[in-house]
Amino acid sequence: MTTRLVALLCAVVISAPLWAQKVEKTSFPDGSPISNWFTTVRKVSLSQLGKRYVITDYGVGSDSTRVQTEAIQKVIDLAARNGGGIVVIPKGTFMSGALFFKPKTHLHLAEGAVLKGSNDIADYPKLPSRMEGQNLDYFAALVNAYQVDGFTISGKGTIDGNGLRFWEAFWARRKENPNCTNLEVSRPRLVFIWKCNNVQVQDVKLHNAGFWTSHYYQCTNVKVLDAHIYSPYKPVKAPSTDAIDIDACSNVLIKGCYMSVNDDAIALKGGKGPWADRQPGNGANTNIIIEGCEFGFCHSALTCGSEAIHNRNIIMRNCHVSEADRVLWLKMRPDTPQLYEYIRVENIKGQAHSLLYVKPWTQFFDLQGRPDIPLSYSDHVSLKNIELTCDTFFDVAPSEHNKLSNFTFENLVVESKNAAIDKTVVNGFTLKNVAVNHKLVN
Repeated sequence: MTTRLVALLCAVVISAPLWAQKVEKTSFPDGSPISNWFTTVRKVSLSQLGKRYVITDYGVGSDSTRVQTEAIQKVIDLAARNGGGIVVIPKGTFMSGALFFKPKTHLHLAEGAVLKGSNDIADYPKLPSRMEGQNLDYFAALVNAYQVDGFTISGKGTIDGNGLRFWEAFWARRKENPNCTNLEVSRPRLVFIWKCNNVQVQDVKLHNAGFWTSHYYQCTNVKVLDAHIYSPYKPVKAPSTDAIDIDACSNVLIKGCYMSVNDDAIALKGGKGPWADRQPGNGANTNIIIEGCEFGFCHSALTCGSEAIHNRNIIMRNCHVSEADRVLWLKMRPDTPQLYEYIRVENIKGQAHSLLYVKPWTQFFDLQGRPDIPLSYSDHVSLKNIELTCDTFFDVAPSEHNKLSNFTFENLVVESKNAAIDKTVVNGFTLKNVAVNHKLVN
């Protein structure tokens, strides 16, 4: 090993502990400024939200076995009629089906409180909704908010989806038909927030979802702060329990959260299908920041897709990853035109199976009669200041229908069983201070 190579490797290793101390960039990857909204992180105080409606004051009893949807909904409706307020779940366990929050109402779960979802799908009515990148009639979530600007979910209690029965039904159906879709088995999400602006979810535990854990669709200005999001991957896997699904949203901050689920932790959605970029209801995700989070078991910490058409200005930084299959997954769906651009992943430490995974995602492929396969693009993707132990460093093999350009790897210290990297699959690939298994990669 030459003296110059030793010096470079030492520089990479020595500089690593200093990465987290660097001043955060004040601009998104495309150069546009990051507004003060992202850096002003204040917890919502209950005193700001109006009168408190403690459900036990209105005839709701603590009972983990009795479904009390109607009684709890009456409290929400009362608060709405009186001009708004906070629906408080006190300490204890309260079982319910789908609940619908109204304008100027909020949800607070006291420490020790559990809002437990019914495991009977009949308690979740079918309504116009959104699932897996398409608008359709689907089952309501346990907690629903539609056009509730300023909606908050707060407190140190738990929203528990009680999902075991739904998981077992899914795996039984998958055993009968290995090609069954996620929608074939009727399962409710835990939280669905649609067309709401200035949303804040803070401190709560979101556990054991029957389907996706929290889904934000067509929202602007969403903050998820210090949430604990968990569904198991053993002994029974909780299928498709994505921690946070961001679907055609702008300005989203996810900060200080713990996520461990049996699917993607954070998934950026927005539409699917050969004409998805032209269909109403679909849209881009723009200006998304994920920081200071801990990722446990998950299929990927950050995923673009599989139902996505355009993701722009995405930042994941200052996070720790353990037990993740992938750190960054660009799902290139060959039946959907996609553009993933200006994505920056930086200041990451931990362990994963793959650092970067970019391959065609062909499950449920359907061109719906379109004669050509649409092109998809990933452009201006940067991975910087990363210390990782993994099995595969560069798990990238795009098809002729996926165009990758302007990738940057900078200040990476990686231990990997498979250290191979094929720079030819990217048009414009910059590597600077990248050490894999103690060897610089050029």
